[in-house]
Amino acid sequence: MASHVELLLLRNVEYLGIVGDVVRVRSGYARNYLLPLCMAESPTPEKIEALKGARTAALAEVSRIRSERSGIIEKLEAHEITLVRACNDQGQLYGAVTQRDIADHLQSEGYGVDMRAVRLVNPVRRVGTVHCTIQFDRDLAAEITVHVKPDRALDLEMERQDAERATEPGDDAAAPELAEPARA
Repeated sequence: MASHVELLLLRNVEYLGIVGDVVRVRSGYARNYLLPLCMAESPTPEKIEALKGARTAALAEVSRIRSERSGIIEKLEAHEITLVRACNDQGQLYGAVTQRDIADHLQSEGYGVDMRAVRLVNPVRRVGTVHCTIQFDRDLAAEITVHVKPDRALDLEMERQDAERATEPGDDAAAPELAEPARA
């Protein structure tokens, strides 16, 4: 069995090609995904010629989307967003801030950012500031700053007092005895 097959795309397939492209893909990808969903078929000169009009329309659509996305990236350069989340007294979030949360917030601000464009290494689980990349293509990327704020006042005063107690010199009463107790 051939490891790669050539197929003619009948629809745009993200990260693969647009209508009318003849692509080489692995046989399993063709057999299990492209062919059952009628996204591709075996190429013939007649089929390629029949898809020329659809290909021209698809190229125009791709260039329109790319220019739209480049405009969004220019607006997002050094953009900052603030999300308010519930957390415990130490700043640990009860949930996590995910790619979906960031994408939803950006969409509510009027940016057309899909969840798949948000590149977050790990979900944010603590209150603080995180840098996140919004990337549509290899060359269309912007860095934004996400500030995660607590929904209530944190117990920072208690943490400050604990830090002061840990740094106080000469507090022998708090240190455990290192010598062994005397045996009778």
